[in-house]
Amino acid sequence: MNFRERYEQWCSDLTFDEATREELRGIAGDEKEIEDRFYKDLSFGTGGLRGVIGAGTNRMNVYTVTKATQGLANYIKKQSGQDKGVAIAFDSRNRSVEFSEKTALCLNANGIRTYRFEALRPTPELSFALRELGCIAGIVITASHNPPEYNGYKVYWEDGAQITAPKDKEIIAEVNAVTDFSSIRIMERSEAEEKGLFKVIGQEIDDRYMEELKKLVLSPGAIHRMADSLKIVYTPLHGTGNLPVRRVLSELGFTQVQVVPEQELPDGNFPTVSYPNPEDPKAFALALKLAKETDADLVLATDPDADRLGVYAKDTKTGEYVPFTGNMSGLLIAEYELSVRRELGRLPKNGALVKTIVSSDMADEISKEYGVKVIEVLTGFKYIGEQIKFFEQNHSYEYLFGYEESYGCLVGTHARDKDAVVAVMALCEAAAYYKEKGLTLWDQMLNIYEKYGYYKEDLVSITMKGVDGAERIRKILTDMRSNPARIIGAYKVIALRDYEADTRLELASGKVTSTGLPKSNVLYYELEGGAWCCVRPSGTEPKVKFYMGVREGSLETAEKALKELKNAMTEMVK
Repeated sequence: MNFRERYEQWCSDLTFDEATREELRGIAGDEKEIEDRFYKDLSFGTGGLRGVIGAGTNRMNVYTVTKATQGLANYIKKQSGQDKGVAIAFDSRNRSVEFSEKTALCLNANGIRTYRFEALRPTPELSFALRELGCIAGIVITASHNPPEYNGYKVYWEDGAQITAPKDKEIIAEVNAVTDFSSIRIMERSEAEEKGLFKVIGQEIDDRYMEELKKLVLSPGAIHRMADSLKIVYTPLHGTGNLPVRRVLSELGFTQVQVVPEQELPDGNFPTVSYPNPEDPKAFALALKLAKETDADLVLATDPDADRLGVYAKDTKTGEYVPFTGNMSGLLIAEYELSVRRELGRLPKNGALVKTIVSSDMADEISKEYGVKVIEVLTGFKYIGEQIKFFEQNHSYEYLFGYEESYGCLVGTHARDKDAVVAVMALCEAAAYYKEKGLTLWDQMLNIYEKYGYYKEDLVSITMKGVDGAERIRKILTDMRSNPARIIGAYKVIALRDYEADTRLELASGKVTSTGLPKSNVLYYELEGGAWCCVRPSGTEPKVKFYMGVREGSLETAEKALKELKNAMTEMVK
């Protein structure tokens, strides 16, 4: 069927409720809107679903959510995993409560027990809970840091990480095989509860999660001595972080924690921000205002599902608050964790740090300093979580830290996804440790630059919505493959990695080798002088992303070189 026929079917088929059909009748004269809602199925990608909330096959609604769940249920039954059950969490986004309950009831109708949180919880706690409960899988209803009109559906497997190969493709095949919405099974909650299929979880899992986090503290003495003087401003950006972040900081003894009152309560409309993303400086406006009023040492923000952390720290020389990129905060935590472990004699001989291909190369220098193995994986924290599983299976390395440039990191192995709650804890611990030495986190960041070199990185995301946008993104990658650049800005290209073709081409010699990583639609340019840049389409939004990084001898020259490389990279696609 074409998009118009699909639209007509949804308007008339009694499988869809009256509210859905009424919403669709309301756009009867808007052909472009009809096309956007029905030109394709909302794709179940390697992590799950993400899209704009609304009626239609290319939207997040109870029908697309339960279609995905029916496919997942079919897969779980083929794996004989129905008795283990599925853990389910949801965030503060609009319709998250409804989507999570319908997900549970669809699984229940297929004979699969579910453990659904009583109220909103962070994504990393879902990763923890499913392993704690011995579940076969986990689902969290969230669109992470996307704008308010979005929601999403992420699938985790029994190791606690988001699904990876080959299970991702196998589950996608099962979801795609569900072509008739009337074939989706669902049951009433009262019946599911009566049969013992619908279980509610809450405080007991929270308590166990908190205990695991507190075991990761390395410097309790520094926290004890500085907890009353370290001033912290925090905002959950209307999401799930408020209660767990405040709880862990309180239980560790931090007393000077101010929460931005306007952003404290959960609200799926995110009324104080247009984009609830801690990568966006605008999201910090209210937090920075409060920080200046209270003379805070650091300012922290977590995204709606509390897996990403944004940071500002005070510059003692100027009194201004300096923003940290995801690379900077990740590297600062890495340096703290490894250096203190060495001080304490707790640095294992087979320790490993895991990073993504678009994260800062400074991680390699830090790892050399502490004799730690660096392992590089594709973009997406699920690949970092997968490495933890491999380490446990083959006893090759001991996981110490993992991070990605997009403001996500993980200390410990209690979860297998990025965890902003533990990141807040580690960063505040580090702030107390350095404050006792007379340093702010920005002072310490400058020390790290002086020690390892001035690495600076940036990201440019270009939004290209709809059918035309998807085609334009495809053409950008095709053109870049067809005409590989030999010079980008002031830099000569040393080698080109094409992860889709699994090739690394050295331009001078023509030598071709394997990338050593799974296939992915990514192009990575190794540039002279330790610089690099990379392009890939987003897996969760209609965007094409350009990453770049440089290494220079001072902060000023690094920032200048990065700006020039950024301009050159974006010029390539104009």
